[in-house]
Amino acid sequence: MIYEIDDLDRGIIKALSIDGRMPFKEMATRLNVTEKTIRLRYKNLIENEILDVVGVVNPIAVGLKFGAIIQIKVQANSIDTVIESLKKVKGVRYITLTSGEYPLLIQIAVPNQEDITGTIYKLDQIKEITGINTIVQLEVFKNTFEYI
Repeated sequence: MIYEIDDLDRGIIKALSIDGRMPFKEMATRLNVTEKTIRLRYKNLIENEILDVVGVVNPIAVGLKFGAIIQIKVQANSIDTVIESLKKVKGVRYITLTSGEYPLLIQIAVPNQEDITGTIYKLDQIKEITGINTIVQLEVFKNTFEYI
């Protein structure tokens, strides 16, 4: 069964995406409901796996100032093998299956430009990878966790 979210749920999610430590009392005041209502809705969002509450690291604050998006071509019948190998590469923060010429796309966050090069050399060691296209990120203008 799919949990249907409504405007109040969206309000809770939006408030938490702006300030993940916002007190329920403050949220209730902003959303014009009781604190008890917020607590119950929050609990439902967690239990129905609509919402996960996690700490999000600011990569720049911890020294990961450089990034790249890398498209990856693979040998036939080896996508799963390559994904498992990519999961072990330090700096890889995102892996997705895509359509088109490059079936995999990864994003890396690393401390310096040399580590982008080092990551490319690590990818070259994965024998099932047949080609890569690297796009170095020069500047990030928006990075959000707001989905609703």
